[in-house]
Amino acid sequence: MNHAKYLAITGAVLISCSTYAQKKQFTMAEATNGMATTLATKGIKDASWEPCTNKLYFMANDAWVSMHFPDMRTDTVMRLAEFNKAANKNGKKLPSFKWIGKDEVYYQEGEEIYRGMHVKDGFLWEHWTTLPSNADNVTVDKSKNIAYTVDNNLYMITADKKTFAVTDERNKNIISGHSVHRDEFGINGGIFFSPEGNYLAYYYMDQSMVKDYPVMHWMDMPATDSLIKYPMAGGTSHQVQVRVFNPRTDKSVTLDVSGPKDQYLTCVSWSPDERYVFVAVLNRDQDHLSLNKYNAETGAFISTLFEEKSKKYVEPQHPLTFIKGSKDQFLWWSQRDGYMHLYLYNTNGKLIRQLTKGNWVVNEIVGMNEDKQQVLITTSKESAMEKHSYSVNWNTGKMHRIDAEPGVHSALPNENGEYVYDVFSAAGVPKRTQVLSASGSFSHVLLEAANPLYDYDRPEIKNVTLYAEDGTPLYGKLILPTNFNAKKKYPVIVYLYNGPHVQLIRNTFPESGNLWYEYMAQHGYVVFTMDGRGSGNRGLKFENATFGKLGTVEMEDQLRGVAYLKSLPYVDSNRMGVHGWSFGGFMTTSLMLRHPGVFKCAVAGGPVMDWKMYEVMYTERYMNTPEQNPQGYADACLFDKVKNLKGKLLLIHGTDDITVVWQQSVLFLKKAIDANVQLDYFIYPGYEHNVRGKDRVHLMQKITDYFDTYLK
Repeated sequence: MNHAKYLAITGAVLISCSTYAQKKQFTMAEATNGMATTLATKGIKDASWEPCTNKLYFMANDAWVSMHFPDMRTDTVMRLAEFNKAANKNGKKLPSFKWIGKDEVYYQEGEEIYRGMHVKDGFLWEHWTTLPSNADNVTVDKSKNIAYTVDNNLYMITADKKTFAVTDERNKNIISGHSVHRDEFGINGGIFFSPEGNYLAYYYMDQSMVKDYPVMHWMDMPATDSLIKYPMAGGTSHQVQVRVFNPRTDKSVTLDVSGPKDQYLTCVSWSPDERYVFVAVLNRDQDHLSLNKYNAETGAFISTLFEEKSKKYVEPQHPLTFIKGSKDQFLWWSQRDGYMHLYLYNTNGKLIRQLTKGNWVVNEIVGMNEDKQQVLITTSKESAMEKHSYSVNWNTGKMHRIDAEPGVHSALPNENGEYVYDVFSAAGVPKRTQVLSASGSFSHVLLEAANPLYDYDRPEIKNVTLYAEDGTPLYGKLILPTNFNAKKKYPVIVYLYNGPHVQLIRNTFPESGNLWYEYMAQHGYVVFTMDGRGSGNRGLKFENATFGKLGTVEMEDQLRGVAYLKSLPYVDSNRMGVHGWSFGGFMTTSLMLRHPGVFKCAVAGGPVMDWKMYEVMYTERYMNTPEQNPQGYADACLFDKVKNLKGKLLLIHGTDDITVVWQQSVLFLKKAIDANVQLDYFIYPGYEHNVRGKDRVHLMQKITDYFDTYLK
């Protein structure tokens, strides 16, 4: 095979320096959790802009500090001792303060919420309210209203401290104020205050028609179980409504949403004048969306502003964002032209203009500048492996890049959009924290973090571009062993995910993307990772190339990576291993069974074995239902392919996993026993979909030991 047709190495991004003092080796704890603990890059804590000002607040040692821009006047707002005295506390550190409005903050301490008013000589503190000990989904609004849930019911405390039981459902299967639709479609909560806080919209979900699914808790003595609702692909799903509570009448109305009861209600948004609620209604097939407008007082349907259709899927992910100063113009996110872009509409459904356009995606709306008629966004415009902030004029579409340096930037503008708190990292830049003006006329570095890995023996890391069968570029990283000798043959580990909405290859620090990769390089491995088609941040065509056939196109791309690795003279193709978790666990197991013999051993964590056993919303978006797409499900199902296993396979699963249920790998074990196929298996009692904290060190040691046993 002529590999030159589909590969190109774009150069090393890091070369270890070991000619002077002896460099340190990573411990497993450092390789696993170090970047979040002992090896974390230094940053500024709890940075926030005071509303209606150019003042940035942050924690510095035992003080809360403000810095005014552009003159950079710095003031110590509050010291720990002063706070303890004023609030009658004896704390060892300042709490995390959140702004309600100009001069006013709050913080939560257990069930207690306290409010502070900024006065001339500091902050004046008062006890705001006490929440029930089992309160969840606590939402504090700028109107000074508070909403929270207890079990399946929703409660509201008004600014004048009157408490309402918004719902009083005795049926535990009817839930209000929680996230719905398994957190798909960008949904991350179920409480929506109106702009002035006069109303509270919320999700109301009936799960009684969904079969109970038991989750065993083996750490209890004796073991206990809890019943969850887990709608599986092709099965009965839950039913959702959107309701609006009016504290003046102590009553809720239900939005008059027509259509099948198991459709999806997403992108819940308020009009600035609080008269209307907008809901994106998506059919269960996920190929037809209607953006609807409803009367907030009565719940009556007003109109459908527009519709979106697709032969594959429509995936709404964001609520409406109204233009500052306008009651009837908003930004709508859509992938209708193949990339996630912004479209300016009015509330009559008229498209005013497509605001952003190009072969790149908008990642976030982060702010607005009303005076300059600009929306501030982050995008992949410069590179799919980077993220940068831009201002976009909503009248002309003219774009201006705010940051200047390569890398992945996060942007936090102040309320008027004049200044941006920018934090980024890149190859060779551990972390830089700075404040920029959106106009480009001002920049000030607040903190340049030192390299916490300076003393470590780090590998050479190369950016690699391969090409899929259809010519699509695929980005990866090749990590060479430390003390690399091109005349030697090395074992290889391929780490992968390759599923929707996830991107592994980015221009960040550490350059490898994961210190465990570097640990393995220190111990004599070549490590390779690549984002194949189906991964995120590359546009709709790249993502939905896998539609209807999860695990097929992705493996084709990963096998291009394997072919590249085999072309390298220092790679031992007889000692190749593969590892992934969740979708990556599915991919790992698929490679071992659908392409047996390529890898000598594999470790698959939390793997999907049969998409018919995964949740409705995610699976049916990419696969349709099992009835509609029997061949796609059959091809992806791994139960009947266990007999193909060659080499060693270790499966790992958390016993309390409610994302990929434990039954997936348990049934796979039974199929292996039936087929007289030997494999290895390990569980983490009490863990859900991921193993975190100190026990993650145990997990990564287990994985490492497995590769050492069969690849060394």
